[in-house]
Amino acid sequence: MTNEADILGRDEADDLDAILAITNTDVDELVHTISDNADAIFTWDYEKGARPQLNKLYEKAKRAQWNGEVDLDWSIEVDQEKMAQQQGIAGDDVFGMLGIDLTGTAMAKWGDREWLDFQIESQNWSLSQFMHGEQGALVCTAKIVETVPWIDAKYYAATQVMDEARHVEVFAKYLQTKCRGTYPINAHLRMLLDDIISDSRWDMTYLGMQIMVEGLALAAFGMAYQTTQEPLFKQLLRYVMSDEARHVAFGVLSLKEYYEGLTDAEMMDRQEFAFEAAVRMRDRFLQQEVWERLGVDVKEAIRTFNVGDKNEDPFQQLLFSKIVPNCKKLGLLDANGGWLRKKFDVLGVTQFEDWTNTGEEYLEFDAVAQDRDAAAAG
Repeated sequence: MTNEADILGRDEADDLDAILAITNTDVDELVHTISDNADAIFTWDYEKGARPQLNKLYEKAKRAQWNGEVDLDWSIEVDQEKMAQQQGIAGDDVFGMLGIDLTGTAMAKWGDREWLDFQIESQNWSLSQFMHGEQGALVCTAKIVETVPWIDAKYYAATQVMDEARHVEVFAKYLQTKCRGTYPINAHLRMLLDDIISDSRWDMTYLGMQIMVEGLALAAFGMAYQTTQEPLFKQLLRYVMSDEARHVAFGVLSLKEYYEGLTDAEMMDRQEFAFEAAVRMRDRFLQQEVWERLGVDVKEAIRTFNVGDKNEDPFQQLLFSKIVPNCKKLGLLDANGGWLRKKFDVLGVTQFEDWTNTGEEYLEFDAVAQDRDAAAAG
């Protein structure tokens, strides 16, 4: 069993100085290279449907393809200031209720204009990280096509490669044509993507991307879909979520069979990887790049707003609402004496363990099928 310091590269998961010490050093570079250290696997067993649930998912994915250029209404005008105002502009009354004291900080003199700019920059940052994460999923799923040994999984993963290309495309277009700017990839997200890509084991690509990254993305997209009033973004999220739910289901269905045959030591490797991924994803939501762009001392800003235990932040906790039940479904939560359960207890996210796992709920998100059914009924 590896200790926490060896897993995370720091003695304590909540060490802010160590978290902020991880930064991008090549933000102006357009190409980032990682060795994927994996063997490409051919299979000569072409029996389609040997894994019926994967085959069903593949057939579903073929019918659910959509075109971002024509299925989204890009003629809709987007007013980012209006979007930010609809989210609510922060003020002294709000901070007072939250126990946040801005006295003596750079934000103490901010008025509505500065807080509006902060909201807009936060929108641009979040959308940029979604875009970068989708490219990570694009690369990871292409690797799964190469490395997974089952033909049904190769077939489905190939449809996901197309899905992820489409997601990168629509997020990039939205940022470029409807928003005021973009951000480079967050260092913690990039570190996680690098770890996922560089691991030679095919199931680790599944676990890191399909379960952890895509699971958090699905929860984040769901929260954004419920809160945004901007019609184009809402439409975009609805279509992306319909794909993402299938992607996470793909990971659950594939890994459940494989993990049932692993030893305790092999399961511990996966548990440690899941814990590291969870912490890396949590760390990236500090938005340090936003504070830097606004000229605010990053440590001062984060310490000001991290009142109490940041592991009790309900927003950050809810982001794990898809990950935890899926880890439980795979046996990761309770293997080896509940090692991962104890770690998730510390992160404050185990309350989601009995929520519906994505292997069962993806049909609810099928936006393409719903639109086609509505059109046929009309």
